[in-house]
Amino acid sequence: MKKIKEYQKKLMAYITKYIRPQSIQMTISISFTVVAVLGMGTIGVSLYNRFVNQMEDMTIESSEQLLNQTAINLETYLRNMRRISDAMYYSVIKNKDLATETLEEEMNLLYEANKDNLISIACYTNSGELVAAAPVATEKEILDIVHQEWFTEAVGQMENIHFSTPHVQNLFDNTSYRYYWVVSLSQAVELTNRGNSTLGVLLVDMNYSSIEQLLNKANTDNSSEYVYLMDSNGEIIYHPKQKLIYTDLYEENNLAAVNYEDGSRQEQFQGEKRLITVKTVSYTGWKIVSVVPMSSFNMGLSGTRQFAILFVSLAMLMIIVLNQLVSARITKPLQKLNESAKEWEAGNMNPHIYVGGSLEVEHLGKTLRSTVEQVQQLMHDILVEQEEKRKSELDALQSQINPHFLYNTLDSIVWMIEGERYEDAVFMVTQLASLFRISLSRGKTIIRIEDEIRHAKNYMNIQKVRYKNIFRIDFRIEEEILNCCTVKLVVQPLLENAIYYGVECMDGEGEIEVVGCRRGDEVYIEVKDNGIGMPKETVDALLTENNRVRKKGSGVGIINVHNRIQLRFGKRYGLEIESRPDEGTTVRIHLPYIEYSQETVGLLEGGKLKQLKGERKDDEK
Repeated sequence: MKKIKEYQKKLMAYITKYIRPQSIQMTISISFTVVAVLGMGTIGVSLYNRFVNQMEDMTIESSEQLLNQTAINLETYLRNMRRISDAMYYSVIKNKDLATETLEEEMNLLYEANKDNLISIACYTNSGELVAAAPVATEKEILDIVHQEWFTEAVGQMENIHFSTPHVQNLFDNTSYRYYWVVSLSQAVELTNRGNSTLGVLLVDMNYSSIEQLLNKANTDNSSEYVYLMDSNGEIIYHPKQKLIYTDLYEENNLAAVNYEDGSRQEQFQGEKRLITVKTVSYTGWKIVSVVPMSSFNMGLSGTRQFAILFVSLAMLMIIVLNQLVSARITKPLQKLNESAKEWEAGNMNPHIYVGGSLEVEHLGKTLRSTVEQVQQLMHDILVEQEEKRKSELDALQSQINPHFLYNTLDSIVWMIEGERYEDAVFMVTQLASLFRISLSRGKTIIRIEDEIRHAKNYMNIQKVRYKNIFRIDFRIEEEILNCCTVKLVVQPLLENAIYYGVECMDGEGEIEVVGCRRGDEVYIEVKDNGIGMPKETVDALLTENNRVRKKGSGVGIINVHNRIQLRFGKRYGLEIESRPDEGTTVRIHLPYIEYSQETVGLLEGGKLKQLKGERKDDEK
């Protein structure tokens, strides 16, 4: 039962994957057609199988009736031959004393009365000496009577009558020099000579042509269906193709059929299926076998099969046409409603929704129209909410610039002026002004990578002065990505963390690298330091909301940068962090490759990244 359920699941999965129709009209049409065809096919196959079984039963019954009649005729003939033998033995031989009387007269009378079915009658002593014979009593010379099969079987089993296989009669000289095929009936008899009983053998040679005529009546003109006769050992007594069998030009499965019980069965012989019917003949143990090739039987059914196939094909064609008409009428309103849904799916936010058809379809149209209106309102609300959220996040980010950083920077400028280091003071003021100018960016959240890197350099120039060059910074940015879009203020917080968490507490000189490159349609900017690093638990917590990692510096956490990138470009993008204690930290910014333009900035600022990606695919095509 479990295997059946698993097979059903696999079948349904296959149907769902490969045979799933593309429309409701096709679904209805195929479903009705499959059900109708399966029903008709089942009924047709059942009726056809029943018809075939009835034909097989009729063929078996006909073969059994034919064999029964043939067996009755053959048994009647053999019974007559046995009566001749019994009459000769019990009425003549038992009443004669061979010392004073002969058997010739009675034997000749018995032969004359049955000569149509007999070739000869003879009686021998147990030493093989001829006592009497009819119609000819002249034996051939050099005959070894006692070693012939009919003689040894009669002496060996004295209580039985024995029948031989067909052979040429070769005991007596015949003036016509003809050779007769005979079947010998032999039995042991008791001979009396001067009152003493001795063993003898009575031989009755039946004319084989009489048996042949009986079996020829059972064989029709159809050479593929025939009847043959064999003895209890499987030796063929009669076969319509006996001459071909004797010359090894034809083979018969008689050695297997001799072991079959009476009745009908199917067998496979020389690559052909055959219906075999067997009937055992009384007295002799002989078996009559009827052979009907299944090919001839199937040829009789070919017309019926062709008619059934033609009928089912026409019915299937009518059902398919009818199903197409019915399904088209049912599904036409649904198809119109589906076209409206496709129009909405294609991006038309104000599609024409079809309302019509049956009550159910009309209700669906009204519901879909109401849904479209609700979705439009929700999308408008969500866009407004997201835009406000982005603006508030940016404002919060900009407001989180550490006043302590600003105080220290201004204090450094004052100290430089008092020390008459006017050029350094000018440099610091210039860098600080540039830093704030890019931070503001006229209220935009999307800027060039080139501007973001310039902002980072300004920030690091200020920090190098403040920290008196305790670390070295190296920027390696590919020119190919400088004109790409990025969310602003994503590199500076990473550099700030690299200073405060990485190189500030080092004994030796710190090294910070900023590397930017393009890989296919992706842009990667890495901030690397050789600082003290972090354990894996801390790294895993950095990109988790509400993490408890201790913050210093600007207070702008890495999670803030990560979330702002994903808000603009999707969950696929953001930050990736690699770090090990005492081996430094690498923070990788993952962005899509999108070239900067006013149109691009407008789409990204409006949260229309999907539309932008669609336009890029069209340009590539």
